[in-house]
Amino acid sequence: MDPKGVIRSQYIATLAMLRQAIERCPEPLWDDSAYKNRFWHVAYHALFYTHLYLQDRLEDFRPWALHRKEYNYLGAVPWPPHHKPVIGEPYTRDEILAYCAICERQVSERVDALDMEAGSGFDWLPFGKLELQLYNIRHVQLHTGELMERLGTQAGVDVEWVGSRVQAQ
Repeated sequence: MDPKGVIRSQYIATLAMLRQAIERCPEPLWDDSAYKNRFWHVAYHALFYTHLYLQDRLEDFRPWALHRKEYNYLGAVPWPPHHKPVIGEPYTRDEILAYCAICERQVSERVDALDMEAGSGFDWLPFGKLELQLYNIRHVQLHTGELMERLGTQAGVDVEWVGSRVQAQ
């Protein structure tokens, strides 16, 4: 068995489901203010942390070129003084899809390079790199499920399950 291949496959499958949700989101739901966290913002948040946690450590992370300060937070900033970030102009669907493609490439490039025996590389996550990858995949799927529920109940739009995605190295 190839554990890194399994991790890579599940990342790609999870991101494929998130991509479907982004692509199928009707325009009125994209920036609907009826939700505390708008559709685009939840998708961006999931992608930001996917990108971040594929790095060896925080110091190695280079945010996406279009990153906007504190847009990665869905609620208050987790460090004192725990202020609520100002979230202004939404990202477009094309921008979020472009970031999704970057994250898909990061999975292909980074998973094999990760030392799964190392610590997480992030002082707020007190576990190892292998567990961080499972944590990260679960995080993306949590938010993908949230967006899928929103699509289904508000727009009658379905997202197909992707169980595994084998990708060439």
